[in-house]
Amino acid sequence: MLASGPESFFPPKCDSFANSSDTVPLPHSNLNSLYQELSGIPPSFRRLIIMVIDGLPAEFVLGKDGHFPSNTIREAMPYTQSLLANGMAIGYHAKAAPPTVTMPRLKAMVSGAIGGFLDVAFNFNTQAMLDDNLLGQFLKIGWKMVMLGDETWLKLFPGSFTRHDGVSSFFVKDTVQVDHNVSRHLAEELSREDWNLVILHYLGLDHVGHTGGRNSVLMAPKLTEMDEVIHKIHSNIQAQNNDGRETLLMVVSDHGMTENGNHGGSSYEETDSLALFIGLKNHVSDYVFATDNSAFQVDIASTLAILFGVPIPKNNVGILLSKVFDSLKEDHWLKALELNSWQLLRLVKAQLPGLSCDKYLCDGFDYNKKFCARDSDGSVEKLFCCLYTTAEVLHTSWKTKGMTSKDAYKDTVAAYDVFLKTASEWLSRRVTDKPVDFLAYGVLAMLLSCLILLTLIICLYQEDFHLRKKQQPSETSNKFHTWCSDEIFVLAVVLIFVISMASSSMVEEEHYIWHFMASTLYLLFLRQAAPKMNYSQICSICVALICGRILRGWHQGGVNWTHLPDIAKWLDQDGSEFVQPIRLVSGIMVITLALSILFLKNRKRKSSLFIGFSFFIAGLLVLQHMRYQENTFISSTYSATSLAQIIYSVIAITTIGSAVILPWVTPFCISKPPLNGLRDLLYVIGWVYISCWCLLQLLLQQPTNSVPICLLLVQVMAIMLYFSPTAPYSKGWVEVAAFCYLGLAGHYALGNSNSLATIDVAGAFIGISSHSTLLSGILMFMITYASPMLALLSMVMYISTKDFAIPSNADVGYVLKTLLGFPCLIPLGFNSINLTAYTIVLLLMRNHLFVWSVFSPKYLYVCASTVCIYIGVFIVAATVTYTVAALNHRSKFQVSKTDEIR
Repeated sequence: MLASGPESFFPPKCDSFANSSDTVPLPHSNLNSLYQELSGIPPSFRRLIIMVIDGLPAEFVLGKDGHFPSNTIREAMPYTQSLLANGMAIGYHAKAAPPTVTMPRLKAMVSGAIGGFLDVAFNFNTQAMLDDNLLGQFLKIGWKMVMLGDETWLKLFPGSFTRHDGVSSFFVKDTVQVDHNVSRHLAEELSREDWNLVILHYLGLDHVGHTGGRNSVLMAPKLTEMDEVIHKIHSNIQAQNNDGRETLLMVVSDHGMTENGNHGGSSYEETDSLALFIGLKNHVSDYVFATDNSAFQVDIASTLAILFGVPIPKNNVGILLSKVFDSLKEDHWLKALELNSWQLLRLVKAQLPGLSCDKYLCDGFDYNKKFCARDSDGSVEKLFCCLYTTAEVLHTSWKTKGMTSKDAYKDTVAAYDVFLKTASEWLSRRVTDKPVDFLAYGVLAMLLSCLILLTLIICLYQEDFHLRKKQQPSETSNKFHTWCSDEIFVLAVVLIFVISMASSSMVEEEHYIWHFMASTLYLLFLRQAAPKMNYSQICSICVALICGRILRGWHQGGVNWTHLPDIAKWLDQDGSEFVQPIRLVSGIMVITLALSILFLKNRKRKSSLFIGFSFFIAGLLVLQHMRYQENTFISSTYSATSLAQIIYSVIAITTIGSAVILPWVTPFCISKPPLNGLRDLLYVIGWVYISCWCLLQLLLQQPTNSVPICLLLVQVMAIMLYFSPTAPYSKGWVEVAAFCYLGLAGHYALGNSNSLATIDVAGAFIGISSHSTLLSGILMFMITYASPMLALLSMVMYISTKDFAIPSNADVGYVLKTLLGFPCLIPLGFNSINLTAYTIVLLLMRNHLFVWSVFSPKYLYVCASTVCIYIGVFIVAATVTYTVAALNHRSKFQVSKTDEIR
């Protein structure tokens, strides 16, 4: 995309030289002086230092709601607080737009444009920035730039920096060296005169937040370290600049952080970023004037462009920060507002081709005869034309009065302010506009896929019904033809869930739906089992209900009520002396329960003994690793990392080895029905999947989540017992749906939500000695979707417990269709309904007020859950298919061998 040039200093009206498409390009060496001549505003500074403190909440520096920061925070940053108190700095709570992750926030600061939630994915694989931006403008006027810190800058602007030293922003265990790598160059760079822009991007504070939260013991020392850097830079600026106006120091943060130290969502704590200007020659009257200011993060780009005399980036939707320009002359300030208005008007005209105010300004415009804003009749075009022409006419009138009227000056500033804020707000909303026709084709493809899956499910259901009807004709009319309450409820859940997607509040608090639906379904199962006095079923459902209630209270969840108390917060407040024993006990219970389930049916087999021993060793290693995590920061040591890597290896070998080797080495008798040996194999392999997955989650999840992992394992086994072959027949699709609902309820019980802020970044680096985007991304995915994947993996064991009606002479294809039909199609069908319905909702809500803060993050989760379900279904299908094929091959081989002997 072409960058703005000299045309930015001309109004978007009439037939001027600036609007001509065949303007001759100007030499780069003359651009700087040309821009100054055209703008009429002398640059306020010669050099710029941008210090980015990643993850720093503005309230740590400026306080909140007119109150000072806490004493601990203020004492950690004495020099910065003294600058604010003495009128030498002015700060803004610069609200960041979601998603509050680094890369899109940096792009917003340098371009003034609002990105999309697709930038969340690009945040892990940053691409070069092509939009018009400040760094591109600075390069055009010959600036020399230096970058130290987060390598995201190098990926966004490759080849733009004269010197650079980048570090990875994703290795969150490093809270020291990542900042030392920046500061070690500081003294040398400050002493040099060959640069115009230095970018210092400190990552340590963000990493402290990820590993220990806002209240981490390392937070105050890290703030002190940042304060000392500010002191060093400002002292150097004062020593080198006689008038104190040559270099501007701007301290910014890309986003804030939640109490747990995470970010990505739209809460106040996450969007409260800092914009601190140090070195302005303004008239700050008191501390409140310097700190109690609000703005938007996109306002930084236009403000810096005017301060340094370059064109405002053409896609900027921000407006000028008025207090930063307090020292400008009146005519210069009005000219700055006019330039900002011209730039926004160009954007508005690009969005509204019918907008044309040129005739009023070019042919002469009599303000007293022009319609006012209230006469716009609801027309956006008339409203913008009115606001803009009003400001322009007042500006012209002020000039004709000799530029001495204070009232006329104030009226003009107010008129520009109204237009700028209205245009900025409207343009920010228009970012969500997308080609509806193109999206409609995608929705049609999703609908087609959904219909195909639902058709397959219905056909499979009918086939299963007719087969049961033939086998049990006496029970057909009462049991198979009449719909039961649990079947009706399962379908009602899908309908209720689809309807709830259209409500932003229900999207934010979706955990209420799944906790309620799962518990209600368990109660329906209990109601069915109670009249028959089936004590095993009654006990298993009661256990599932009790576990579900504890899980419901473990994490408050959602978005709006996270401040309410829950069990996890209570444990965190009491410290590791309570969490660590509970975590160890949970780990021991998981190991004990898993081994008990394994040897319940396979105690005499050598293969089971070997697998159980491998699992036991891995469990002991996990318990040992928990000792290293008593202190969060000791867990980053070499020994803890090596131990985690050993655990990964043992679990991987046990899991893959069991699935690949067991079908070929487990003895079975060909004289018995073929499914007997298959059930035993799938039982063991399914046990390996479930147990190793839980063991892996004990290693990766937050310490307070060890109990929920144990409870989820108990729930899965309890539901498995309820659906055992000794129980009265229940339709398979209901049983599989119950596991899906269990997985979704457990997803939120582990502290997840539809906000990106609840993604556990710290756990994604356990066992990783150096940053790897792929490995950390896989671990992050495994942590986030621990419960849904557990429910899917349990399908292998579930299949082994069912008494499928398969004829003895059935071929392999029929066996696979019977075994895998519902366990694979039900999750795929439910996900297809979810994905299709929410895509339609998002399309309809594209202009909704909460499209970026609520609906877009949820859609990312829906897409990610689609990946999770397809991976889980693939594992189940591949495992069963491979096992059946192996047994079938062995069976044929043994038959042929027996025939040869005969």
